[in-house]
Amino acid sequence: MMRVGLIVGSGVDFPRLSEDWTEVSTPYGCVAVASAAIDGANVTLIRRHGTGLNIPPHLINHHANIWALRESGVDRIVSTAAVGSMRIDMPPGTLAVVSDFVDWTRARVTTIYDRPLDKVMHTDFSTPYCPEISSALEEAAVELGVNMGHRVTYVCVDGPRYETPAEIRMFSQFGDVVGMTGAPEAIIAREMGICYGSLAILTNYAAGISDHPLSHEEVLSEVARCGEQVTEILKRAIARIFQISTCHDPLK
Repeated sequence: MMRVGLIVGSGVDFPRLSEDWTEVSTPYGCVAVASAAIDGANVTLIRRHGTGLNIPPHLINHHANIWALRESGVDRIVSTAAVGSMRIDMPPGTLAVVSDFVDWTRARVTTIYDRPLDKVMHTDFSTPYCPEISSALEEAAVELGVNMGHRVTYVCVDGPRYETPAEIRMFSQFGDVVGMTGAPEAIIAREMGICYGSLAILTNYAAGISDHPLSHEEVLSEVARCGEQVTEILKRAIARIFQISTCHDPLK
């Protein structure tokens, strides 16, 4: 039976799914997961920053997280991503589906093909995010009367520091939002053969656009403010994803 994976980031929680954690052993390390049924859909949850919410973005074990979901029977993943907005017309509190990314990370292994193989592997990323999952998120938002008119390009950096104004001026030529986790997760999910989609929560304006210093507390506060809305979108999107019987990913 199909199982949907849910990876939640800073400040997002699913109370019905976060009470009974079990350890899944993977070649990359152990990962805590929680499983339950949500409106008839089998769901496995991972907190991206750990159950203690103490793993900084540059130390997240994306390989182990995705492997653990696959080991749990997941073949579709929905994620949340708290991001900074690089567009003045997309203020904090905006929700958007991620449709593309620019991987600006420099200090991470963002592939499972990190050693000599029988043959060289190159993974196609012409469609970086699953169209079915993206549509399910947007349809769920429409159902709730939430305006998600934008699809965004995510520029991914290493962190854990925030970006400089000069970096944001440069990154804004490439994308709409900036974050620290989205690209490695999307890449490794694709390489492991799992469909992947992401809901961006725009928590603040990026450096040089914001009129005050950035802080993690600001991020958590904005996520909490949007929390009920985000949870309801995810629940409805997961129910829709669970009904999808075909996949249009040419790699699957």
